[in-house]
Amino acid sequence: MADYDVAIIGGGAAGLTLAHLMGRVNERRGVPLDAVLVEAPPGPHTPPPRTWCFWERGGGPWDALLAARWENLSVVGADGTERTSRADPYVYKMLRSTDVAEHVRARSGGHVDQRTLFVTGLADGPDHATVSATAPDGSPRTLTARWVFDSRPPPRPLPARTRLLQHFRGWFVRTPGDAFDPAAAVLMDLRTPQPRHGVSFGYVLPLTRRTALVEYTEFGRTALSTPAYESALADYCALAGLGEVEVTAAEQGVIPMTDARTPTRVGRRLFRLGAAGGATRPATGYTFSGVGRQARAVAAALADGRVPVPPVPHRRRHLAIDAVMLRALDTGRVQGAEFFTGLFARNRLGDVLAFLDGDSPLHRELAMGLTTPVGAMSLTTAEHLWHRLAGRGGPAGGGGRVP
Repeated sequence: MADYDVAIIGGGAAGLTLAHLMGRVNERRGVPLDAVLVEAPPGPHTPPPRTWCFWERGGGPWDALLAARWENLSVVGADGTERTSRADPYVYKMLRSTDVAEHVRARSGGHVDQRTLFVTGLADGPDHATVSATAPDGSPRTLTARWVFDSRPPPRPLPARTRLLQHFRGWFVRTPGDAFDPAAAVLMDLRTPQPRHGVSFGYVLPLTRRTALVEYTEFGRTALSTPAYESALADYCALAGLGEVEVTAAEQGVIPMTDARTPTRVGRRLFRLGAAGGATRPATGYTFSGVGRQARAVAAALADGRVPVPPVPHRRRHLAIDAVMLRALDTGRVQGAEFFTGLFARNRLGDVLAFLDGDSPLHRELAMGLTTPVGAMSLTTAEHLWHRLAGRGGPAGGGGRVP
């Protein structure tokens, strides 16, 4: 017999979310499942503390842990025109990864074992999978499970036709006087100097009247050095009129934006979960909402006794649209700042958010497409379809899918 029914590898957003849902799984089952959350010891293999931002309709399961929430959002176009709107029917929300981790570890102790191990290998098998690992003292460890969900980043990039990076650095800042409206956030400010291919922008997420997270982000082929980010952030704070700020903390990261096929099932009993399993929306880099949908589908399958294949939580047409947009940005056929300025200027904010979260109807998406650079996008769409038909590439795929 296996040591566990379920092994969850990695304590990022995906691993923590599934561990959190295991209590609900066992409430629905007559016989509870034994589960374990395996996290690497603190060091280079553990993700640094970060913020997770997402939007959802009304209240949600993480509301008690929110660091902030905003119902009013602004987008500043490349021409300096600011458009402010309510995000109805959505609320934009921020979580701190440390708060989620502390909450899940405290609440999951009764139904999920927690092990600190560095995983060195996974082996599939007909009846169970084997997890090979080393303990913090260097001694070898082995555990087995009926189902293993691996949320760690893949060891190497998957084959892709277009591969961009969303790379960023953010400052948590404090100002000497009131400078922010805690009820309103700047979602995208496109006045920043633009790269030749891709796009750059800043944004401001107020926490109080005197504190905020200010970030500088680029979509491009290569990340910047930390000094380059620091310079860009200083310039953006001046551009945003923040004046003198005290930097109290910083975060930095890189999110792949790619049309690679992302399989979620990699063995009879081995699965990929979270960003490693295609939860990231390719055209935006947002992952947290996709993680939630994916983890809930896995939890439902476990509760019902079905094979728990994680779905790719994005519709096929959205992945195809994203592949076209990424290609158009990468080739320079569309200018990123122009693209996003027009998208937000010509559409209701709630409709754009619905599309970016995979919640929009087809007719609305078609109308939205007419507000983008039609010629360049049409050319890139035709090229994309030709490559699909020729079998030379395509949007992300693999595993189950949401309808």
